[in-house]
Amino acid sequence: MMSKPIIYFLCTGNSCRSQIAEAFGHKHLDSQYEVHSAGIEAHGLNPKAVDIMEEAGIDITNQQSNIIDNDLLNRADYVITLCGDANDNCPMTPLHVNRMHWGFEDPAKATGSEEEVHAIFADVRDAIEERIIRFKNEGK
Repeated sequence: MMSKPIIYFLCTGNSCRSQIAEAFGHKHLDSQYEVHSAGIEAHGLNPKAVDIMEEAGIDITNQQSNIIDNDLLNRADYVITLCGDANDNCPMTPLHVNRMHWGFEDPAKATGSEEEVHAIFADVRDAIEERIIRFKNEGK
């Protein structure tokens, strides 16, 4: 059996955006792709990311915050960075890897009232899901 193409979502701390992308990747892409996420560093799961995904009906409490695995990076078919820091600092990838950058605001840096921070997390979550659905439909 042929193995599925690998998608590797990367951000700085693998605590928020890449975790959300991994979860939506599993929801929308699992039939076609093997989905992973990692960070330049591992900061642990952001509790607000866990909460905002729970609101979308997805439990990410069992996902792990990982540092980039060079073997997986080199085997990936798609490496998708979700923040400028990861895009700038991601290790070199082989020529066969399709590198993409989807920049999203870092909801973990949101300030304001609890409601305002929640709204930013929800906006970023929804934008990431929309982008993954577009990738599924267009392949890019």
